[in-house]
Amino acid sequence: MRRTTLLVVGLVVGLVAAAGCTGGATDAPTVGPSTAVAGEQVDVVGLWSGPERDAFATVTSAWEQDTGAVVSWQGSQDVARDLATRIDAGDPPDVAVLPNPGLLRELAAQGALVPLDEVLDADQVARDYPPAWLDLGTVDGELYGVVVKATSKATIWYAPQVLDATGGTVPATWDDLLALADATVADGRTPFSLVAPRGPGSGWALTDVVAQLVLGACGPDVYDRWVAAEIPWTDPCVRDAFVRFLALARTPGYVLGGVDGILTTSDAEGVVPVYTDPQAASLYPMASFAEGFVTAAFPDLEPGVGYGFFPFPPVDPALAGATTVGGDLVVVLDDTPAARSFVTFLVGAPAQGAWVGLGGYTSVNRQVPPDAYGDPVSRALAEDLMGADVVRFGAGDLMPAAVQPAWWEGMRALVQDPSGLDALLAALTATAAAAR
Repeated sequence: MRRTTLLVVGLVVGLVAAAGCTGGATDAPTVGPSTAVAGEQVDVVGLWSGPERDAFATVTSAWEQDTGAVVSWQGSQDVARDLATRIDAGDPPDVAVLPNPGLLRELAAQGALVPLDEVLDADQVARDYPPAWLDLGTVDGELYGVVVKATSKATIWYAPQVLDATGGTVPATWDDLLALADATVADGRTPFSLVAPRGPGSGWALTDVVAQLVLGACGPDVYDRWVAAEIPWTDPCVRDAFVRFLALARTPGYVLGGVDGILTTSDAEGVVPVYTDPQAASLYPMASFAEGFVTAAFPDLEPGVGYGFFPFPPVDPALAGATTVGGDLVVVLDDTPAARSFVTFLVGAPAQGAWVGLGGYTSVNRQVPPDAYGDPVSRALAEDLMGADVVRFGAGDLMPAAVQPAWWEGMRALVQDPSGLDALLAALTATAAAAR
């Protein structure tokens, strides 16, 4: 994919202002002396396309204007493959944006990554980013990646004014969530919109629910060992997460459309029943990017009143604040002056604030002011992510490539036939062991 350069400097400045970057650390993005890397090029590989790619180009054009350097973007549909090809050829890109820490760990083990303590001001990074988020980019005590774009996978979308009108309260625990579901059914209404969803990789959203149930019941140590295939999927606590998932998916009256609804509804369509009038379902477990689906389908809804979210409640109350996430990590493969300047810019509060102002984006940089976000729901998402005590990437994003599609397909089969649970867990244990 060719890089798109924004030619109108005034538009960049306007977007930064719209992001709420009005003073201090979040003034218009600059990186210091423009002569330091003038005329140089930074070669970047990543997955982003469409609106994500456009927003990235808009933000990084400020760095180009300030430095006189150029960002050369290589869009990829398989970052791991493309990076391996270039590394083997002795031509790594300067910078890459990785979709998960699993790939970061593989590249770090190969010696392909430059430790960021050699690139960034370590004290500044520690001030800007919560420790739980820096841990995601750390291998054997070395920081190799910083999360530059974050998504919560532990959100449930709902209509606050409808919940208030029906006398419900936001559940604090898993048991509270089931009690709310039971009360909703008793009132003649449907509690959940739940989707596989339909389309490529169908089943991924169901694995996200299970991963959050493992983290929120078993804790980070068991979660990490499960992801690493150090314990079997038949481990009692892991198995209980699947049982709890089936309680949500298969209890009569709980899910709109039942099994067919789960298997034939897209992720964007899944929000619609929650915000129709009259409401067809009350709750939608889906990652935080669902806010974009809501605002696209219901542009007149007031954020925080007409629509909102609450954190997926933990099974163990002591694990409140343990959150599964998705995100993109920036890494350096070739330590050039342009790469240093560019990554310093990208992880800094000015660029992060400008990015936030474009919408559809959550930063975990603590110096980005709350008013950089255009609505209270986006602000609450950022606060929830930055305040998380324990942060783990979604399990499927960390497991070997052979495991993820088997798990996706297994979840689709499971909602159709729950009696296959133990056979599925045994099969996934074997798949995970073989892929180690």
